[in-house]
Amino acid sequence: MGFHVEVEPNVKIYVEDINPEGSKTILFVHGWPGNHNLFEYQFNQLPRMGYRCIGIDLRGFGLSDRPWSGYDYNRLSDDVREVVDALNLQNFVLGGHSTGGAVCIRYMARHKGHGVSKLALFAAAAPSLIQRPYFPHGLQRQVIINIIHSLYNDRPNTLRWFGSMIFYNPVSAPLSDWVFQLGLQAASWSTIAIANTWLGEEGLFNDMKEINVPTLILHGLNDQVCLYPLAVAQKNGIRNSRLVPIDMCGHFLFYDQREKFNQELVQFMEASW
Repeated sequence: MGFHVEVEPNVKIYVEDINPEGSKTILFVHGWPGNHNLFEYQFNQLPRMGYRCIGIDLRGFGLSDRPWSGYDYNRLSDDVREVVDALNLQNFVLGGHSTGGAVCIRYMARHKGHGVSKLALFAAAAPSLIQRPYFPHGLQRQVIINIIHSLYNDRPNTLRWFGSMIFYNPVSAPLSDWVFQLGLQAASWSTIAIANTWLGEEGLFNDMKEINVPTLILHGLNDQVCLYPLAVAQKNGIRNSRLVPIDMCGHFLFYDQREKFNQELVQFMEASW
């Protein structure tokens, strides 16, 4: 069931609510530059097991509205809060991939984990996607600057290049094209604005300290986008967290190693931490 939730005047977020009568709920927040459809291979399986799966399209992406502004982690996490309140979600699992993982971490700090019983991070872009003087991990700042420049000049080619980095295991040409098309659905200005957020944010180091719910960290050892040391930093910065490294797995771990991914996620949802 798909519908829109107004998160501020004239800005609506698209929500896909699958199996609303499910016994346990997980809210998925996608990464850049995709949308909720990236979790197709979870939406096909988890509801069969009795779970309620909710996917949202961040503003500017997928079927959500495309305002000019609002692409910092504060506003994006506020959008998540509006959806949570509109659906009256309680005692749910919050899961985020890549930039969506960063948004979830900001949500936990900014909104005091409102309604969340457990947190799941999938190749999260945290505590910082880029290297900083106090954080030698992540991508070099110039890499992101080059991506932004390329987006201004040839966005389709940039997304094709990004698509070549996200899988460790070979995928079919049609599936690669499908991911590419999901990226093209986003507004160009939204795609660029998120990339600028990676540069401008001072990181999520303090936010991680505010998390007080059981946290699962799933991360591919072969991730070329959010490098594996980021997952180690998340483990060290979040209390009561468990890191599961996944071998032979790239950035899109929910497809690259989807059986392992789904298994670990279900075990986490069922575990009594």
